Amino acid sequence: MKQESYELFKSANRDEILNVLEAELKTRNESPFWADKIVPFSRAILSVLIPLRDNNMLFNPEGTAVDDLTPELFLKWSDFVSLKTLAFTLQKSNEAQTLLRTKLESSTCQRYEKIDLKLLGDYLSRYTVNLENESLDFPISNYNLHQGVSNVIKSLL
Repeated sequence: MKQESYELFKSANRDEILNVLEAELKTRNESPFWADKIVPFSRAILSVLIPLRDNNMLFNPEGTAVDDLTPELFLKWSDFVSLKTLAFTLQKSNEAQTLLRTKLESSTCQRYEKIDLKLLGDYLSRYTVNLENESLDFPISNYNLHQGVSNVIKSLL
């Protein structure tokens, strides 16, 4: 990973990060197929990770507190199963008005502020993720597609 990527994820807003990814896609001459997938996927993930970062409430897919938003953390959440779990965790947290399903300090969890899940929800529903029932699976082809998207993103960072 490039040092610039760490600085970008540590403090930039969603649009700044997306602009860098788009610019990298153009310089690499990636197939339009990937470009059409990477930006919306990244936008959906960042729509929830940036608010968590800005409120010092980042955690990894195992629920452990993380200090900084890094490219590696972004890539961990880009796993489609992890992203689905994150969506349900934040949905339940929004309802409870406290951050749930993490190992963060109780006092930190109680500072949780509702996060807008529209972008993430719209994205996941496009790939047949059932947003009503967490235990329902989605097609393996969608998982495989997102593994490819994650691999291209990793090469850009």
